Amino acid sequence: MSNLSQKEWLAQITEEIIDPEQRIIDPHHHLWPGASVDSSENSNQYLLADLWADTGSGHNVTDTVFIDCSQCYWDLPEKSLNPVGETEFVKKIADASKTDPDQATISGIVGHVDLLLGFEAEPVLEKHLEVGQELFKGIRHAGGWDPHPNVRNSHHNACEGLYLLPDFLDGLQTLAKLGYVFEAWQYHHQISQITQLAKQFPDLNIILNHFSGPLGIGPYENKREEIFTQWQKDLKELSQHENVFAKLGGLAMPVNGFGFHLQDRPPSSDEFVDAQKAYYETALEYFSPARCMFESNFPVDKASISYSVLWNGFKKIAKNYSPEERDQLFFETAAKVYRITD
Repeated sequence: MSNLSQKEWLAQITEEIIDPEQRIIDPHHHLWPGASVDSSENSNQYLLADLWADTGSGHNVTDTVFIDCSQCYWDLPEKSLNPVGETEFVKKIADASKTDPDQATISGIVGHVDLLLGFEAEPVLEKHLEVGQELFKGIRHAGGWDPHPNVRNSHHNACEGLYLLPDFLDGLQTLAKLGYVFEAWQYHHQISQITQLAKQFPDLNIILNHFSGPLGIGPYENKREEIFTQWQKDLKELSQHENVFAKLGGLAMPVNGFGFHLQDRPPSSDEFVDAQKAYYETALEYFSPARCMFESNFPVDKASISYSVLWNGFKKIAKNYSPEERDQLFFETAAKVYRITD
């Protein structure tokens, strides 16, 4: 990226909004208070005004779902309850989002519980529900782990084989019993773990984040075709399980290796689609629109592309589907999975 601020850099590419009436639920975004109290160019803050600036940039985003990002945890002696602080933080913002009917409403919260608590995860889940009320939809316990030191492991301090540890499986059993969703975030070489979970917990809705994170840095640099071939095979096997849903997005992070953030100008929607359409087309073929939903992963992917251009790209990917299928991709699948009603 040049010496421009992020806002100036993204503003270099502007496009007419495609199909501005298409209703959208953005099922994956984050919020964080940042290092300063104001939303400035020098702050990594992303709060309601920042979210609304993006969701209100031209597309018809009616609702959003917040996904855990380890913010505003409590500091209690009983450490297992500390992640509930994030749900409390987001619930206040979600309530504020209801005050303006012309802006997107935060209609779901996915928090975090350490599933290694096993069956003891239940009181933590109950506390999330008490604080988040009807907005609490489930949890994410990130499992992204890689043996190479230049690939960062996930923010929940994942270890090798996390998702298959006995205590973790007991935690998932508790999650399934209570009817919450499980957001699975891991790397491309870990898809088989999710397939095993889908087999073992057929009544648990599992949501695959970010195409299972195909890596493109460190030892995975310049190996895109090789990785894609194995990813494609593993994804097809996973897709046989009807309780798994796929989020389509989140590939504009630096870890994916596309390098958009290093360019003098951000990508246009056509450039974005050309670079990544194979992943979208594959997931759509295997899962169908009924089990897929487009996601922004903002503000993380904002390092590479603007919100309005990103959703134009999604609409170009979906253009050959029927109106009913497009509505599934942009709205209905997310509404079903996260139990979002008008």
